[in-house]
Amino acid sequence: MPPVRSAPGRRAPEFRRSSRRRLPEWIWWLVGIFLVLGLMLFVLHHNQREHFRPPVVDKGSEFEETHHEKVNFTEELLSSTSFARQLTDQMTLAKAYVVLAKEHGNLQLAWELSSQIRNCQRLLSEEAVSGKAITKEEAHPIITRLARLIYKAQDSHYDISTTIVTLKSLVNALEERAKAAVVQTAEFGQLAAESVPKNLHCLTVKLTVEWLQNPKHRGRSEEHRNSTRLVDNNLYHFAIFSDNVLATSVVVNSTVSNANHPQQLVFHVVTDRVHFGAMSTWFLINDFKGCTVEVRCIDEFTWLNAAASPLVRQLSEMETQGFYYGDSKNLEREIKFHNPKFVSLLNHLRFYIPQILPNLEKVVFLDDDVVVQKDLTQLFSIELHGNVIGAVETCLESFHRYHKYLNFSHPIISSKIDPHTCGWAFGMNIFDLIAWRKANATALYHYWQEQNADLLLWRTGTLPAGLLTFYGLMEPLDRRWHVLGLGYDVDIDDRLIESAAVVHYNGNMKPWLKLAIRRYKYIWERKSAITVHHECVMPLKLGASVSYMELLFGTLFKKSFGEIFTYNLDWKF
Repeated sequence: MPPVRSAPGRRAPEFRRSSRRRLPEWIWWLVGIFLVLGLMLFVLHHNQREHFRPPVVDKGSEFEETHHEKVNFTEELLSSTSFARQLTDQMTLAKAYVVLAKEHGNLQLAWELSSQIRNCQRLLSEEAVSGKAITKEEAHPIITRLARLIYKAQDSHYDISTTIVTLKSLVNALEERAKAAVVQTAEFGQLAAESVPKNLHCLTVKLTVEWLQNPKHRGRSEEHRNSTRLVDNNLYHFAIFSDNVLATSVVVNSTVSNANHPQQLVFHVVTDRVHFGAMSTWFLINDFKGCTVEVRCIDEFTWLNAAASPLVRQLSEMETQGFYYGDSKNLEREIKFHNPKFVSLLNHLRFYIPQILPNLEKVVFLDDDVVVQKDLTQLFSIELHGNVIGAVETCLESFHRYHKYLNFSHPIISSKIDPHTCGWAFGMNIFDLIAWRKANATALYHYWQEQNADLLLWRTGTLPAGLLTFYGLMEPLDRRWHVLGLGYDVDIDDRLIESAAVVHYNGNMKPWLKLAIRRYKYIWERKSAITVHHECVMPLKLGASVSYMELLFGTLFKKSFGEIFTYNLDWKF
């Protein structure tokens, strides 16, 4: 069959040109939008480059700094022309009117003034942080509002005279409150220093009950009293006068633990009637490396009476009792000078050592708040050159010289004593009792104690009396024998403490108290013979408990001049 021919003028389908497709309209719109956005970004970028282009500086023209120097905020406050100074002055005056407005019950004005004061403080703090000076535009609104409020306050009759009178009365009231707070703080601190912790009370109770229930202890105590070692001058004798069982134990323990030959040490402990049983029991049931410990009661010294001792006679006077034991409401009184410890007979027994130990030639005296770190037997070989006492001097330049302790305006003092004489320390002293008896030092102590009956020569304590009693009779010792201040000074050199033969916790912060300086407390604790728990629970038989409680709250708490008083103690048995 012959092929079919297409119509003339038309190509066959397979040879036809494909038809051109037209793009959708939305694509053209999208392309146009992208073109416009690109053009806008180009123009914007070009303008920014022109804006941030560094300025062209002609030769010969001066360069202008574009940054601002930070201002000195202190100078701004001191400058009389600065807005910071004006704001500060306005704020100070506004604070005064806030007080006056509150005093007169105008709380609305006080609130408005306080609000503007806060705005002023915020603006000043921003200036201090940014380092830029406060401008007129920033300061003017606040200064204007503060000025209007101050004028309003003045219009309410809060004039300058009223302001001065009111503020003066407020200042006086605050001064009185501050003064009362300081005195109250001193009283609380002194009470804390004078108190005995509960655990030490408990230890005393347990030991006293043991003393009362066990007659063997009393028998052994009498045997020790008859020992020939107590009067042997070939041994090393130490005297401790204390009512603190644990503190005395630490002194004895630290002394014997550092001695080369502890069996040659003899301790003469004197305590009061309240603690005699506890002290005796403790040293009977514990062995301190074979040393000898004698415990005596101060009531045994019948010669220590009002006829022989001016101190005992003064303690029997009502005026002295009121000074040290009275409940004074006078805020002017100095609490530390009214401490009854200063007139305690135990504290003054150091002036009667030859009478207490009549057969001895040399004695080392130790306070109960010391810790021994070296062998003290070497003290007995120190030459005192005929002097009565060996002590460590405490003066540095003008500090701790005689004029710091005594009243040199009194003719008795100024005519006999050099005010620039170097002071020295009690607490660790070597006494030559032969020289003491030759100088009749106890009579000198009685003389000065009688002269100070009205407390005009010195305020209180044993150190001023000792400075006068042993004036010209003291031999200086090396400072390393005795380092003081661990009960009040927090900056003692550690090397000095390590090299010291004896460290002394003189001051109110005793190591057995919670207010002790923690930095030094470990020295005392490592020499403690026991660890006393915070609470003490112990059974007591009815008969023993009744007799003990009668003893405890009855005649045992008798003062040296015969006054009976009662303690309210929180005991847990």
